[in-house]
Amino acid sequence: MGDNNNVNLPPGFRFYPTDEELVVHFLQRKANLLPCHPDVIPDLELYPYDPWELHGRALAEGKQWYYYSRRTQNRVTGNGYWMPMGMEEPVVTSSSNKRVGMKKYYVFHVGEAPDAGNTTNWIMQEYRLLDSASSSRSSRRRSQPKPDHSKWVICRVYERDNDGDDDDGDGTELSCLDEVFLSLDDLDEISLPN
Repeated sequence: MGDNNNVNLPPGFRFYPTDEELVVHFLQRKANLLPCHPDVIPDLELYPYDPWELHGRALAEGKQWYYYSRRTQNRVTGNGYWMPMGMEEPVVTSSSNKRVGMKKYYVFHVGEAPDAGNTTNWIMQEYRLLDSASSSRSSRRRSQPKPDHSKWVICRVYERDNDGDDDDGDGTELSCLDEVFLSLDDLDEISLPN
């Protein structure tokens, strides 16, 4: 994709999709062999690359990288491995609260799996379709063997700040109004007479 990863986006547009948008508008279309518009997320065999090597290979937006990859059990790179964190979370539609996919978090460790290795600040969110959602189309045509496209995932990789705050665009930023109210509380504490 070169150094300018936003080449297919019009000037002024940013790529900050929600979990639902990643699954419904990108991953479902990719798994069903339908065109994606805009076609900005590249295919990348993730696991040979360390997270700091994604620049220029994946769609970069801010401090996050996006790409399609094949789902695999082997998440080992040349210098480390991706270790799962916690349980999978459902991805649901905002309109009907219907489950459309799953999201799993991974943290990158430098060293050899599974016991050795130092934890890094690199986080990966891996999005996958529900098993029934990706295979509903292929079950209708049994006569023609087709490649299994149900194993596609979308990965969002980012480096967590050292202070522990995730920069994953989850909308937890304070609004201007919230900041004003918080500063008024601080002002009351400062100006209280003794």
